[in-house]
Amino acid sequence: AWYVPCLASLETLQELCRKENLTCKSIGITNRSLKSYEVEYLCDYKVEEGKAYYLVKWKGWPESSNTWEPRKHLNCPLLVQNFLRDKNEYLSRGREGKAMKVRNHVKTLKPAIADYIVKKAKQRIALQRWKEELNRKKNHRAMILVENTVDLEGPPLDFYYINEYKPAPGINVLNGITTGCECADCPAEKCCPKEAGFILAYNKRKKLKIQPGLPIYECNSYCRCGPDCPNRIVQKGTPYSLCIFRTNNGRGWGVKTLQKIKTNSFVMEYVGEVITSEEAERRGQLYDNQGNTYLFDLDYDSDEFTVDAARYGNVSHFVNHSCDPNLQVFNVFIDNLDLRLPRIALFSTRTIKAGEELTFDYQMKGSIDLSSDSAEGLSPSKKRIRTVCKCGSVCCRGYLN
Repeated sequence: AWYVPCLASLETLQELCRKENLTCKSIGITNRSLKSYEVEYLCDYKVEEGKAYYLVKWKGWPESSNTWEPRKHLNCPLLVQNFLRDKNEYLSRGREGKAMKVRNHVKTLKPAIADYIVKKAKQRIALQRWKEELNRKKNHRAMILVENTVDLEGPPLDFYYINEYKPAPGINVLNGITTGCECADCPAEKCCPKEAGFILAYNKRKKLKIQPGLPIYECNSYCRCGPDCPNRIVQKGTPYSLCIFRTNNGRGWGVKTLQKIKTNSFVMEYVGEVITSEEAERRGQLYDNQGNTYLFDLDYDSDEFTVDAARYGNVSHFVNHSCDPNLQVFNVFIDNLDLRLPRIALFSTRTIKAGEELTFDYQMKGSIDLSSDSAEGLSPSKKRIRTVCKCGSVCCRGYLN
């Protein structure tokens, strides 16, 4: 199904809920907010006759219903704290490299400051709703957090979270496998990897032990072994809490881990729409013009299919490129043994500290390298626009493609 982003503002939706006496948790309308006044955020500040007043946006009410309230009437210390932090953040921003002195004795705020505070409050609410949505849709236990301390950018408007491949019409990502291993304690002599002609990919500590380029065959839904089988890793989803955050060097959103990740550990799966290579070429021209890179070629056995994570994907959609990455790509086969349609798993190449950004090399996808002679024979329509790399690593190649 295709989705259309809602064009109505949050305030409009809240007002409609109030008029129709409807509750909607996703936009903050509860029975409590319908029956009483609840502070949503603070918009402005002034001092009159020695008393401090805040302009209050009430949850579920339009902005035309905002009222000035004395500080002593407000039982919302966190919202006051956010208001003061946003005000000080605006005032302390450098102008031509010179920081402005923060003054706490002002009687009124300049319109530009109040406007910034309102935008930050709306962004904070939008990011919180997005975080809740992501955590409702994910199918793993670890949490997903969202953070933007850099600019006023809110959630992407045309991105939909999915947990597994979304095949285009006519593409079957499940080939109807009907058999599995009979191991009572994997791995045994006829366990799934050995039946496929390969060794078990994991050691006793459930860490990867094979070299890049070799496939991973995990036990499937027809195998006799249970959920604690040591050969069931990727299918359980990411075990780490991750944070989608706004980068401060123009790379848009990125992903960082909130927990330490040991070497050769499974981190996340790369999912999106599965499309044909012909459709990928058409979309690739468009994405290059926009400066986006979301196409991942499934070229383990052939070049028939590509994963496009531009509109549909999981946390991996936001993982940035690096020429010196800490994640490595592996092809995985579980309930589908079609060599043209492997699942894509990202494993750590070294120990990753909590708070460190996660990255992988986009050129692992097998896309055309325009720095080589391979592009010379392409027609003008096939030649791809080169995207400048901003990874900042010592070994940076200069371009993403």
